[in-house]
Amino acid sequence: MSSEHVDVLVVGAGLSGVGAACHLQVECPDKTYAILESRGAIGGTWDLFRYPGIRSDSDMFTLGYAFRPWTGAKAIADGHSIREYIEDTAREYGVEDKIRFHHEVLSADWSSADARWTVTARRTDTGETVRLTCSWLQVCSGYYRYDEGFRPEFPGEERFPGEVIHPQHWPEDFDATGKRIVVIGSGATAVTLVPNLADDAAHVTMLQRTPSYILTQPGTDPLARILRSRLPANVAYPIVRWKNVLATTALFQASRRWPGAVKKVLRRLTEKQLPASIDVDTHFNPPYDPWDQRLCLVPDGDLFRHLRNGTASIATDRIATFTETGIQLESGQHLDADVIITATGLNLLPMGGMTLSLDGEQVDVSETVSYKGMMLSGVPNFSMVIGYTNASWTLKADLVNRYVCRLLRHMDERGQAVATPVAPPEGADLPFLDLASGYVQRSLAALPKQGRRTPWKLHQNYIRDVRLMRRGPLEDEGIRFSSAPVRAERAVA
Repeated sequence: MSSEHVDVLVVGAGLSGVGAACHLQVECPDKTYAILESRGAIGGTWDLFRYPGIRSDSDMFTLGYAFRPWTGAKAIADGHSIREYIEDTAREYGVEDKIRFHHEVLSADWSSADARWTVTARRTDTGETVRLTCSWLQVCSGYYRYDEGFRPEFPGEERFPGEVIHPQHWPEDFDATGKRIVVIGSGATAVTLVPNLADDAAHVTMLQRTPSYILTQPGTDPLARILRSRLPANVAYPIVRWKNVLATTALFQASRRWPGAVKKVLRRLTEKQLPASIDVDTHFNPPYDPWDQRLCLVPDGDLFRHLRNGTASIATDRIATFTETGIQLESGQHLDADVIITATGLNLLPMGGMTLSLDGEQVDVSETVSYKGMMLSGVPNFSMVIGYTNASWTLKADLVNRYVCRLLRHMDERGQAVATPVAPPEGADLPFLDLASGYVQRSLAALPKQGRRTPWKLHQNYIRDVRLMRRGPLEDEGIRFSSAPVRAERAVA
């Protein structure tokens, strides 16, 4: 089977992959590239998830690309608007034609003799096997498993005659009108679903085992509104972007240094928005510190508004069993339901489930060490985009995508063909992600490790990473460069 060759192969046509292509187009115009996308559309997460109210959990001034200002009115945008933004960006930068849809990447094998990857993909529309080779492989497929979410089994499920829906597989024809709905979960998906279903449903109950920290944020950014009326978009945008970066960073750092004080502030803000009938300590007092798990943002306090007007309620308890008419809780309370929604989380799937091998020997990713949060020790000419857990995903994606372009230009200037990260001499034992969230803890064993110092440590700090990745040296103790090997048959010829 003959293989087509490109300089850079990008896996995934979501927010990260389209961003990677745009940077390649502008900063490495001499490089050939292609994008392989397993699904049939641009957008990744923002095309996959279609549940009511699906929206960003970061402000769009940081979730949007640094190189293309977000011009929408909403700071917290709906999924449809984000998908359109990604599609418009791909169109504007001329990368649409480089996307090959229905190409699910199965494996990639590095040949030391040829200094290139052979990537095997399966056509999800025809079943055909496709192979391409590339000099650099960049994986932008995120870390969610797209075909299934996390769905625990509940006692007595077979007794419940109504619909049981996981948000990742939302039915297009669902109508909430007049229905009693129970949403199981307390994360970003649940706090999005509850207010959006409550407008039409007879009643919506959010059933949580453990509370989350929930923070209200304005749906529109007041500073952005003022600056846009007085300044060009390309001037106003970075000002608002950096304001939001600094605010998010300050909140995270304060949460780490003074968790008790931040917890008190969040509690006071929550208490002000709740009716007296809802006990804060029972329903909004998590047993962990702020930012041990992601904070949930609610635009304009929409969740609290529905709790105040009685169209939604909250229950903090454990499920004893599903029944013929709803859910029986361990406390003895019964929640009547026509529909049960299991917003119970996601499954992580590093690199979209593809396998890596070096000269035919499979790489155990869990045994590798992350280099600058974007490469793997011992794996040549490979990068991956994993966004921040404490800030906007795209802030890190933009840094990684620009860094790859910088690295490729650096290698060309010096006549180098191979860049291979190395593990720190003292070893590495820290988990890749420092979050207590269930979806992270369930999957840590499959992720690489991180070290205790730069360049192997993930700082989860955009300001530090800007210095490291935009202005820091490309050659350091964590990476080795080499020229393309001369194959024996070429030498003989």
